[in-house]
Order: sequence, then C-alpha cells, then structure tokens
Amino acid sequence: MSQILNEVLSANQAYAGSFNKGHLPLPPARHFAILTCMDARLDPAKYAGLSEGDAHVIRNAGGRASDDAIRSLVISYKLLGTREWFVIHHTDCGMELFTNEIMGDLLSSSLETATIDASGWHDVGKGPGSTEGKYINWLTIKNQEQSVVEDVTRIRNHVLVPKNIPIYGFIYDVKTGKLVEVPDAMAAGRPL
Repeated sequence: MSQILNEVLSANQAYAGSFNKGHLPLPPARHFAILTCMDARLDPAKYAGLSEGDAHVIRNAGGRASDDAIRSLVISYKLLGTREWFVIHHTDCGMELFTNEIMGDLLSSSLETATIDASGWHDVGKGPGSTEGKYINWLTIKNQEQSVVEDVTRIRNHVLVPKNIPIYGFIYDVKTGKLVEVPDAMAAGRPL
C-alpha cells in the first residue's frame, strides 16, 4: 500500500468515527451549484461558506462548461432543485499554460508526466504515446475573464438550460482568496 493510500484511509476512519451527517437529504439545502476548477488551492467550501449538504460543487480542469459539466448542472436543477449557478475560474490557472496543440504533441510522444520550465513543456517519458489527444478540445484558457464569459454564455444558451436560472460569473484570486465579479459574465447569465 502507498503512503498516500494509508493516509487517506486513516483520515477516513477518523472522519467516519465521528460522522453525524447521515441524515442529510439528497437535494442541496441552499439550492445552488458551483462549477469550478479542480485546482488543489481552491476550497469551495471555505470560499463560498459551505457545509456538507449545502450545494453541488462540480469540478474539472479549468472549471470549464464542458458537456459533462452542463450535464451535471442540468441534473442538479431538474432532479435536485438548484435554482442558481456559479461559474468560478481562478487566477494562475494551469489551463493557461498550454494549448490544444501542445497537449496533443505531448501525448503523441508518451503518456508519462511532462515537465515545464522557462522554455516550455517537455516530455520526459518514453513512448508509446497516442495521437488521440490531438482530437480533443482541452478547453484551455487564454484570458480568464473571457473564458468565464464564454462558459456562462455556453451554459445560458444550452437548449436544456432553463432561461430563468441566474448564472453568475467570477474569478477566484488565489493570492487574496477573493471572488472577483466578471461583469460581462454576470450580464450574460441574467435570467431571461
């Protein structure tokens, strides 16, 4: 067993030993959902003041409005009653550090972990790789504000998203912990 696996199982044992939240209902108590990045520096429970059972938190690389993220938001609304959605990207996001082409090229070389330095990304692994990565839109980010606007707009315009749901757009500042409103995203996400 790895050290990480042991640490996780030990932490879970301690958590389960005093667990008293088995009574929480399936729908989120505060009736909202957050779409945000998987970055380990973000703790939506802390920056949004959440406790278990309060809200749905959907996370992926970049906090992007992928088909799967929209699927989750629609389920959150249709079956579990959320009435407001937040799209929260963040400063210093790793999704700003590469393009679709870079990712495709790295995966073509090998499936091993790559490294980055001042001159860019380098594949240090040995093949085989896969060209399949060249056919995926990795939803990279060139401009944080614009990506929030794009994601809020994509969600707002999706055929399965009711027009009465407010969708808010923010950028979380990893240096200050503050949520910074993106005005154009807020406008795009207004309920109709």
